[in-house]
Order: sequence, then C-alpha cells, then structure tokens
Amino acid sequence: MSPARCSCLKHSRRNDTVNYEEPISPTATESNSGQAAAPRTDTPGVIAPPPLIYLGALGVGFALDATIGDASPSSRVARPVGAALIVAGAGLMGTFVRAFARARTPVDPYKPSEAIVTDGPYRLTRNPGYLGMTLTYAGIAIASNAPWALVPLPVAIAVIDRGVIAREERYLERRFGARYTDYKRRVRRWI
Repeated sequence: MSPARCSCLKHSRRNDTVNYEEPISPTATESNSGQAAAPRTDTPGVIAPPPLIYLGALGVGFALDATIGDASPSSRVARPVGAALIVAGAGLMGTFVRAFARARTPVDPYKPSEAIVTDGPYRLTRNPGYLGMTLTYAGIAIASNAPWALVPLPVAIAVIDRGVIAREERYLERRFGARYTDYKRRVRRWI
C-alpha cells in the first residue's frame, strides 16, 4: 500500500513584501516602521479548546435532561441512530487528525499552522474536525436517550463558528494570504 499523499500548501518563510503595520516577527514589540507594536503570538487566538466547548455544552444538556426529562424516544431507535452518528463523527475526527499529521502541522489551535490542508475530508469541508465533534455530540445525546442534551448543541455550534472558526480563518488569511482565500472560495465552511 502506498503512503498517503498530502496535498497541502506550505507556509513560505520568505517575505516578498513588507507590511509596515505588522510586527517584524510574531512576538515582536516593534513594527517594521520602528513604532511600538503590541506583542502577539502566531496563533488564531481561539476562545477555548474546541473539545471543551462541546463537552461543556453536552454537560449542560445532560443537566437539562436530568431536570426536565421524559421526552425520550424509543431506545430501539435512539441507540442505533446515536451509534451511527458517533461512528461517523469519530471517523471524521480521525481523518482530520491524520490529514494534519501528514501535513506536519499541529492540531492544537494554540500552536502556529505550518500548512493549509486541502486533501482528504478537507476537499468537502473546511472544518471536518468540528463537524465530527458536532456529529459525535449529537450521537452521544441520542444514544443516551437524552433529547434535552441536544438543546445546547446550536449554542455550541455558534460559539465554535464565531469564537473558533472565524478566528482561525482570519489567522489563516493573515498567514497564508491568497493561497488560503482561494481554498476558502472553493470549499464550504461546514458542508
């Protein structure tokens, strides 16, 4: 079996143009024009680790279900549907992690990106990891026969969309420029 091929765009270390408003380096305290600049790191600055956002919402959802309860569908239906969603979500998360490993770019949103991954699930969605986490969350709630646990899911998705994805996209546009915006035009954010 041949090794997986990674179609990714590496970040060029060479800077062909000088932007006098940006710091010299990701942690510089002086801009190229010699004026003081606020220190920053070369990361998206997401509001929280995405798995914790989903886990927090799921915890709130289970608390709601324990408090309100009694709206459960038949477990004969809920368990297989939930299991299918969990398997699909875990599969998407696995392909996302493997694609990042092939590209040698970190999964951790608090570390600088080294490449834009465009192969595997990234041909269909710009966020297979978050889509996988969403499917897994829904699967856990359904398989647990806890429909009220689904109520906070839209809130978690909104927080991921605004507090994580939007920040990551701004960061990737800054870091990779037209290479990322071209990819962004071709592939949808979610599905």
